[in-house]
Amino acid sequence: MPDDLIGRVEDAPLAEALSERYLAYALSTIMSRSLPDVRDGLKPVHRRLIYAMHQLKLDPTAGFKKCARVVGDVIGKYHPHGDVAVYDALVRLAQDFAARYPLVEGQGNFGNIDGDNAAAMRYTEARLTAVAGALLAGIDDDAVDFRATYDGEEHEPVVLPGAFPNLLANGSAGIAVGMATAIPPHNAGEVCAAAAILVRNPDATTAELLAVMPGPDFPTGGVLVEDAAAIAQAYDTGRGGMRLRACWEVERGKHGTWCIIVTEMPYQVQKSRLIEQIAELLEARKLPLLGDVRDESAEAVRLVLEPKTRGVEPEVLMETLFRATALETRISLNMNVLTADRTPRVLSLREVLRHWLDHRHEVLIRRARHRLAAIDRRLEVLDGFLAVFLNLDELIRILRSEDAPKPVMMAAFRLSETQAEAILNMRLRSLRRLEEMELRGEHATLTAERGETQALLAGDALRWRRIGSELTEMRKKFGSGPLGARRTRIAAAAPAVAVTQEAFVEREPITVILSAQGWLRALRGQGGDPAELKFKEGDRLRLRLPCETTDLLCLVATNGRAFTLRAADLPRGRGDGQAVRLLAELTNEDDVAALFVLREAARYLIASSAGRGFVVRGGELLAEKRTGKQVLNLRPGEEAVLCVPAEGDHVAVVGHNRRLLVFPLDQVPEMARGQGVMLQKYKDGGLSDALVFRLADGLSWRSGERTRTETDLREWLGERAQTGRTPPNGFPKANRFG
Repeated sequence: MPDDLIGRVEDAPLAEALSERYLAYALSTIMSRSLPDVRDGLKPVHRRLIYAMHQLKLDPTAGFKKCARVVGDVIGKYHPHGDVAVYDALVRLAQDFAARYPLVEGQGNFGNIDGDNAAAMRYTEARLTAVAGALLAGIDDDAVDFRATYDGEEHEPVVLPGAFPNLLANGSAGIAVGMATAIPPHNAGEVCAAAAILVRNPDATTAELLAVMPGPDFPTGGVLVEDAAAIAQAYDTGRGGMRLRACWEVERGKHGTWCIIVTEMPYQVQKSRLIEQIAELLEARKLPLLGDVRDESAEAVRLVLEPKTRGVEPEVLMETLFRATALETRISLNMNVLTADRTPRVLSLREVLRHWLDHRHEVLIRRARHRLAAIDRRLEVLDGFLAVFLNLDELIRILRSEDAPKPVMMAAFRLSETQAEAILNMRLRSLRRLEEMELRGEHATLTAERGETQALLAGDALRWRRIGSELTEMRKKFGSGPLGARRTRIAAAAPAVAVTQEAFVEREPITVILSAQGWLRALRGQGGDPAELKFKEGDRLRLRLPCETTDLLCLVATNGRAFTLRAADLPRGRGDGQAVRLLAELTNEDDVAALFVLREAARYLIASSAGRGFVVRGGELLAEKRTGKQVLNLRPGEEAVLCVPAEGDHVAVVGHNRRLLVFPLDQVPEMARGQGVMLQKYKDGGLSDALVFRLADGLSWRSGERTRTETDLREWLGERAQTGRTPPNGFPKANRFG
């Protein structure tokens, strides 16, 4: 610090001082830490790491060096930050599950997908990969600008030549002050193919580019489940997101058992943390379809998910896991980068490729100029060599006799100072005939190369053809083989898998018990002796309904309302159960007219005590609210008495007056709600029971422990709304079919 500033105090408004300093900090964060350069796709710390390793000659064919040596050079020469942060950046460049194309080849423990940290830098070793070599290609040929380091003792590149499309191939993520970047990795072969399209057609659209580069390609694989239109819009604007799911398959076992095997994890999801998350949700009973989870991974990922019961659908189980766990993640796309003029901008896919290609064009020009200058220097030296080879005796005489041979030699052979200096530095062994022939061959070769280089610098179209050839070579080198093969599968948008409430219920057989006094309960299993059932004093069995826990039950009350009950929600155990009035809103005057397993596609005959009724679809009996749904409209003094399946072609009705009538079912209209039509005419009393059956099978009814069937029904066949005739001998005195 200058002496005149020591002890100097200046008054300044606090707001102004804070604003100025925070702005300087924000700009430093944006420019020198968080946002990558669009040209080489690197942040300063990554660029300095690669350049420091290049200076240490840690090329792909060289040996490894301790990471501590690399980190020491980086923080000592280029990057004055903590060694932990620099080493973490180095480790990430070497992790094949974090970087799609690792820039560093590590030797030792560099962490794993479970989230375990790498070993200390004193134990691990590293060197550059061929991908990093492509990024550095031409750095010694004046391809990019250099600037002084923070202490002014060294120089570092402002940007790397970047022959490899690193920004899109490896992606980038970072948070600056007021802005962030999130670029997922892509397949390098596809990126080069898209860039080649842009070289041939600078006006190519995003859709044309996405035809060869359909989306991200993550190092850990997975399945991208996003609508193609949403992906196209994200790449067209530079902002968006897409869903990535784990890759899974069903593994069948014995006796109908199965389990799900997760073989690929979503990008940047730690396997151990995911297992902990699933275990926590299992303990909290938030994953009722999942029975167990275990990790059987070795070199490859193998996460085993066992269902609670084999009756669960695999797709439904995975849908619940996708919704609740990190087996599905959302990948953000925010292509906020620093352009060539160091300005942060959000670019579209086409603009990102355009900036990279323009950088490659500039690198090509600079390398060509550098090579042309080197050729000119070498040709000048070769011209001097060839000039003196024409008169070697005179050259030897000058060297032996003159005290200052350089000016004499320059005058005698008309040489430049550079040529004379090169001749004086020539070894005696070079003064032979074979050497002259080699010099003339080299001169001819360099002269031809000089012409080609001048043509390259003079022709814009020729330069772009050269860049197109480089893209083809890069695509062959990094876009094929195990490293270049696409790992992430691009699927259509995830299908909507309906996860209903029933999906969370374990399917098991039960028996619903309804007592005469209106108490409802469920017992496990569908066997057992009804005589062993116990009820409250004075109560008895009214209905015994076999079903499953996943079934929906329909309760039709005497007031004509239909209620929907879930079998799984009914009280269990050996108690008396629960009053129907607490499960469905019924008054003291209302009772249960029918209780059955509801099938939405089935048809049912519903009727009132007055003998009016109609056919209704099962879907119309569904009630979303606890108050039920009015289906049968009743007149004063009437009540609903039955709701039976309408499976057959004829209807048999019997009244309290003990008259039986059989008529075709098609005479009864199908309705959603209403009073219906008259089924049977009564002078006294009303409807006692009804049954829908197939006439060819005959009419059956229970008489004690026996079942009787009457096949000759001509005496009772008639039209709807007739009175009917006395039932056959043996028909129950209760006037009911069962």
